[in-house]
Amino acid sequence: MARTLSVAVKSYPHTAFLTDPGFTAGGHPVAVEAADPIYRAFAPMVRELRYDASELALATFLQAREAGVAISLLPVVLSGDFHHHSLTRWPGSAELEPADLAGRKVGVRAYSQTSGLWVRGILHEEFGIDAKDVTWVTTEGPHVAEYVEPPNVERTHGKLLEVLERGEVGAAVLGPPALDGAQGPLVPIIPRWREAEEAWGVRHATVPINHMLTVRRDLLEAEPDTVAELYRAFGARIEQRTATAPDPGPRVRALRFGITDELVAGLQVAIDYALQQNVIRTPVTVAELLGDFTRHLGGSA
Repeated sequence: MARTLSVAVKSYPHTAFLTDPGFTAGGHPVAVEAADPIYRAFAPMVRELRYDASELALATFLQAREAGVAISLLPVVLSGDFHHHSLTRWPGSAELEPADLAGRKVGVRAYSQTSGLWVRGILHEEFGIDAKDVTWVTTEGPHVAEYVEPPNVERTHGKLLEVLERGEVGAAVLGPPALDGAQGPLVPIIPRWREAEEAWGVRHATVPINHMLTVRRDLLEAEPDTVAELYRAFGARIEQRTATAPDPGPRVRALRFGITDELVAGLQVAIDYALQQNVIRTPVTVAELLGDFTRHLGGSA
């Protein structure tokens, strides 16, 4: 009997197929590994290669690749969003403009969190605030054990919303799960953020990527047909979801399958931001990020 493939992904409409009775990839049954929130799966993937395939934050993949971790990126975007609205303050706290953040403390779950990557890039690009001008107060370390944080990163205790509420930081970067779960409205710091987000999207011709699909490199090399079948299954559900959404917002527009212009643009901006912020320290090209996929599946997937 074929061994079961372990796959760690969040439950989205475009990943529900993995639990369909009888679904297989390359003759392998699939077991969806529980991880809630999904970022709890990231460290086991990059430190232990625990899963055959895993959703992975883009910043974590960039760091894992730099550290030589044997995982491969597939051109499948599982989640993304604009992030101007992710930079928030607590209701009733002191009003802040983006320019006021220089010299202040800003909370983020981890310096390497992908939402933080996008927000710091926006602050630099649109407001002239460099990542090193801010003290980044974090509640967690990086998923990639080899990564060394910049000296302007501090650690604190508690959940990030609690850190923000007790005034330890003037502002915080909160990803979609935290924003969605916040009790009461947090106050975005970037003015006219909706217009600013759409303008960013037009300027860069993409929606920011948060999570993509990765696989163990040894599985890709040994069973490319299995990975290709899994890849096509994800693609079919993503294409179905994006095609049937009546008025797709950015979280749906972010979903992508295949090496498209939008994917390449999103990966390139992420690389540029990551190098600016010392999230990674070695230049890399989009073609190199997708090199394993191109070599093993480019002609068949």
